[in-house]
Amino acid sequence: MNLNKYRKGACVLFHTSGYDTQAVVKNNGSTEYGLFQISNRFWCKSSEFPKSENICGISCDKFLNDELVDDIACAKKILDIKGIDYWKAYKPMCSEKLEQWRCEKP
Repeated sequence: MNLNKYRKGACVLFHTSGYDTQAVVKNNGSTEYGLFQISNRFWCKSSEFPKSENICGISCDKFLNDELVDDIACAKKILDIKGIDYWKAYKPMCSEKLEQWRCEKP
């Protein structure tokens, strides 16, 4: 098992949403929703951005609850299409020096 993959994921989520499933962030004319900060420009549908590509086929407000099945499914699509670099926090904050993200007993 590649633990670095999980450490990178924990780091990205921390720096992207602060682990807040109800996080909503305005970003360059679009809005990002939930734990994974999924954009209404491409991935989900909202009244604010009705011409979204809605690649995940879901309403953006579905990413603002604690039920993560749909969030994870969409995040997997994003990873398949865009890769980890979709999340801007990855390169500057989560690509190296991941010691602080260990979940091990000292």
